[in-house]
Amino acid sequence: MTSSAPLRVLIDYRAALRNRSGAGEYAHELARALLARGRADPAGAIALSLFSSSWKDRLQLAEPLRGAHTTDRHIPVSILNFLWHRLEWPPVERLTGETYDVVQSAHPLLTPSVGAAQVVTIHDLDFLAHPERTQAEVRRDYPSLVRHHAARADKILVPSRYTLSQVERQLGVPAERIAVCPPGAPDWTARSVGPANGYVLFMGTLEPRKNVGSLLDAYERLLADPALSLPPLLLAGGARPEAAEWLRRVGEPPLAGHVSHRGYVAPGDREALYRGAVALVVPSLDEGFGIPVLEAMTAGVPVVAANRGALPEVLAGAGVLVDPLNSADLAHGLRRMTTDHELVATCVARGIARARDFDWADTAARVHEAYREAVRHRQSRAY
Repeated sequence: MTSSAPLRVLIDYRAALRNRSGAGEYAHELARALLARGRADPAGAIALSLFSSSWKDRLQLAEPLRGAHTTDRHIPVSILNFLWHRLEWPPVERLTGETYDVVQSAHPLLTPSVGAAQVVTIHDLDFLAHPERTQAEVRRDYPSLVRHHAARADKILVPSRYTLSQVERQLGVPAERIAVCPPGAPDWTARSVGPANGYVLFMGTLEPRKNVGSLLDAYERLLADPALSLPPLLLAGGARPEAAEWLRRVGEPPLAGHVSHRGYVAPGDREALYRGAVALVVPSLDEGFGIPVLEAMTAGVPVVAANRGALPEVLAGAGVLVDPLNSADLAHGLRRMTTDHELVATCVARGIARARDFDWADTAARVHEAYREAVRHRQSRAY
């Protein structure tokens, strides 16, 4: 690579192939933003490649990702993850037939490479303290391997200062090898007024870390007050097997008829769902960022969120924080956000302003610089 040549970057895009949320949404939007940056300014261009491998799902690029080179292999995700995580083989260059300056993993473990600078993405470290909340390869590989892989990574991307502090403290990685690259706000226009007959929205996968049980406990408390006109609760997101008990409760008294489960919501349908919400509730036990909070603020929806993880950092005073393990405190926060019109107006205004702090163009610039630093780190290790 010469100083004037664009960086040759490969991003592992597998997380974005199906039911795009969390790490998949970040990988997709980052790729889109990097390509847009290059189109707007040739000095910011990179030669971007997207790697995919799955037995069932094929990589099909939408218009915003045109211009990226793609490699799509018929190798099951579970098999390739075992080979990459446990054997660190085969190098990605063997699968693509190309060479790269930077290879970025969408998760905390390295993508094997012959000679590229290696970048990993760590959204959170909840799997270290609570592996019982995880499943499949995350439970099998992440806790035992993440420290070794983080120590060898040329750069680590994180979405928040909170996650930076966790990586620095728990994995022993110096801050100079960590780059805070938060997601950007969606390209939505904030609504001018709230819905006349809306719902309280929960947006996310129904999994243990999301703490939906405490949310249902809080809703039962509120339903016990006959004087309260309570909006219905809509749970929007795919359900893991551990959510079976929550879904059973939703179908039985006293929650039946007051709580519903929609399932996974495709990216193109999310804006309309937020516009119909009177509030967003995020009762998570830990979050490395909390994309639904940013989406809600962008749409002009007030937020009730747990006082855990990066949620206070992202919300930055623009909503109500509650103790996620205290159903009474969670119920109180929901009561305030559904009855106090002055509080709602304040949170909406502050949220819209806060959302403007997050822009994918800025994220792409930060990531591009992180790539350059990764290359320099790799070169320094070679001598």
